[in-house]
Parts: sequence; C-alpha cells; structure tokens
Amino acid sequence: MRFLFTVQGEGRGHYTQALSLAAVLRKHGHEVVGVLIGKSDSRLTPPFFINKIGAPLFEFDSPSFTSFYKQKRPNILISMANNFLRPFVFKDSLLFVKHKIEELKPDKVINFYEMITGTAYGMYRFDKKMGIEMITLAHQYVLLNPHYKTTAEQDVKYYFLRMLSKITSTRASKILALSFRDMPGSEKKKIVIVPPLLRCEVFQIEPSDGDYIHGYMLNTGYLDEISEWHRKYPEIPLRFFWDKKGADEVTQVDDNFTLHKLNDEGFLQSMAGCKAYATTSGFESLCEALYYRKPILMVPVHVEQEFNAYDAGLSGVGISAKKFKLDKLIEFIPYYTPDENFGEWVDQAEERFIQEICG
Repeated sequence: MRFLFTVQGEGRGHYTQALSLAAVLRKHGHEVVGVLIGKSDSRLTPPFFINKIGAPLFEFDSPSFTSFYKQKRPNILISMANNFLRPFVFKDSLLFVKHKIEELKPDKVINFYEMITGTAYGMYRFDKKMGIEMITLAHQYVLLNPHYKTTAEQDVKYYFLRMLSKITSTRASKILALSFRDMPGSEKKKIVIVPPLLRCEVFQIEPSDGDYIHGYMLNTGYLDEISEWHRKYPEIPLRFFWDKKGADEVTQVDDNFTLHKLNDEGFLQSMAGCKAYATTSGFESLCEALYYRKPILMVPVHVEQEFNAYDAGLSGVGISAKKFKLDKLIEFIPYYTPDENFGEWVDQAEERFIQEICG
C-alpha cells in the first residue's frame, strides 16, 4: 500500500512517531510516498527527521499553539488569536494539502495530529470522493475515549485539547490513541488504543545506572531555575539537552553541569545511562524513560504536556512540579517502582499497527 504522512511540525514527538511507523510499514512491504509537514515560523524541521524519513518532504503553514512564550510558558489566548486571524495563509495551506493528496494519490493518509489535514478532510471529503481514508494517530486522542475518566476540573482544563483533537481527526476512518497502558477503546467513536511507537534506536541501547540527572528543557528560560538549583547542590552531576539556536555542541557550565545541543542519538545514550530524568513532559521521551525504567520529574510547559504528565502519573512514571526542583526527583528515586508491563505493551506495537492500518 501507498501511504502519505501529514505531521504536526511542533515538538520532537510527532516526528519520531512518523519515523517509527515508516520503518514498520516498509518492513512489511509498504511505501511512504511523501510527508507533508505543517510548520510554523518558530519551528524548523529537525535534521534528524530530514535525514532519516526517506521520503519527499513538503512544508506548509499550519497553526502554532506553542510559539508565543513568555520566557517559559505559552500564552494560549495570544496563540489562538494569531492563528485564527490568518485565514488567507491557512486557505493556501488547505489548497496545498488538497493538491498534494490529489497528486500523490495514496491509498491512505496517516495524520500525526495535524490540524490543516483534518480540516481539509472535512472540506474536501477525500474519503468519499477519492476513496482515500485518513487514519489519525496521537496520544491526545486518549482524551476522546469514553473509557478514559477525568475529573470535572480536568474536563475544563482539557476542553481546548479535546476540541483540537476532534478537528485533527475530522472524518478519520480510525483514531489510534497512543497510550502508556492498554485499555478498552470505542468502536462507536472509531478509537483504538495502541502502544507507543518507540524508535528502533531505543531497543539497541542497554540501559545502565549512572550518577547524573539527564534532562531536557524546551525553552532556555528554564536555565535560570536549573542553574539556581545547581548552585545549591553542586555535587550532583547534571547533563541537560536544549535546542538553543547558535549554541555549541557542548556548553560546560562547570565540572558537574553540561548543556548539550539536542542530538537524537546522544540524547538517547544519555537517557539510557542516567540516574533519573527531568523533562518538560513530551510523550515520546516519557515513554523512552519508562522503557529504560528511569524515574522522572515532569515540568509541563503547555496544556498538551500537562495532560502527558497527568496520564503518565497514572502509570507511576514519576512526579510533576511547576519548577525544576530536582531535589524532589532525588527524593522520589528510592520510591520509584517501574511498570513491569510496559515493555510487553511496547513489544506489541508493530503487530498492532500493521493490523489497524493495513488490515
């Protein structure tokens, strides 16, 4: 079968999911004929994805909800206003997606949580007019599952995320909800619960127990917090990754504190050998840390990551905080109990995805 991918171009997670699924599909004799990337001015398509995806790439403008940061956290209201007051830009993007689907004529479109693609399916009905169905894939779709229970307070907090999830999955023939654990889906709502899509590199590294805390900060605004903590506890080694433009490959703050430019393989190697992990709560890196049985401190930056942290907490992945208070993580380490079922759940991914996408 011929597949066309459409990918939300913010964050590392949707890119790694697309790489993993492309490898699985090719292993079973299928083809990825192209990848459409919904990008914003604030994010560039990462080199690791460009180098590894092995298919033609096409970029188009798409809404951004994490581009307006006040040092650390995004202002969602400003982001929404910025996106929805740009109708002419997104009109061109809708036409671009339409023309690419008509040109490439895939058997199916796999949508990695991209809003323009969902909207295009609602407007142009490729499933009905051309027989090209769309399958959507993301962790956020767990929120649409009637078997997934949240509190009234969380329902208010996650309302916007649910709305976005519905837009991205407009007219989808199937909604694949990536999950930390197995649970019932919903045939009525076309929701199927599936394991995380971890990269093949994850399985090639043997984890070990180092003496340092491995970390990732999405925004450089968190550097002050981490540096302040390090001044209080200088004896504890810190190895953090960031994507600051123009930064050196390694910035040596002192003997026990280094900042590394985000590097896909280096990041995994560091995670596999660490004592514990501190992160802004991206779904994929949480799954990688859980697979390596590492305790985690989660410091969410925006509502998607708040949901990731909440859901991960239900699986005992780690603890949440509003700041990088790494002493909380150190105190948590002796009480951390790895999820013994997670590895088995992840191992089912290839079979499940082939069944749900190609069956």
